[in-house]
Amino acid sequence: MTKCTRKRTFRHIILACLAVVAGSLTGPLAEAQETQPVSPNLTPKLQDLLRTEMRAVEDASREILSALIAGNDARVAELAQNIHDSFILKQEMTPQDKQALMAAVPDDFVAQDRAFHNLAAGLAKAARDGDSDLQLAEFGRMIEACTACHARYATDRFPMLAE
Repeated sequence: MTKCTRKRTFRHIILACLAVVAGSLTGPLAEAQETQPVSPNLTPKLQDLLRTEMRAVEDASREILSALIAGNDARVAELAQNIHDSFILKQEMTPQDKQALMAAVPDDFVAQDRAFHNLAAGLAKAARDGDSDLQLAEFGRMIEACTACHARYATDRFPMLAE
């Protein structure tokens, strides 16, 4: 990678991060949908599963940002694929747990979660293809999806997003 290409890539990363921050500040305000925290409706087991998954996604997202900055496509692909594969409905849930989850959350919550994990798959593919511009775009979309979901369904945990 030439020095000029690295500078351009670094600028894209900075711009993508700024866009994500700006989107996280304006996205919840622009969304006219009513917030409905889902955590109080979940069983303790489901709350634990969801928290575990969210921590793993957050940790992986931090590592993805570092890997993007370093131009480490292989690491981005690995981490993004791990996020995709952590889809909550694929975790160790009994049929009763799945039924309780589906009864506790709106259909849109499940749709947003699926869409988020699909974005992670798109990021993994972009990284495997070595497409740095698409990686930045997909990562930005992932972070925007996190913020939008938290603003709608986790205001009990992230009250500043409800403001």
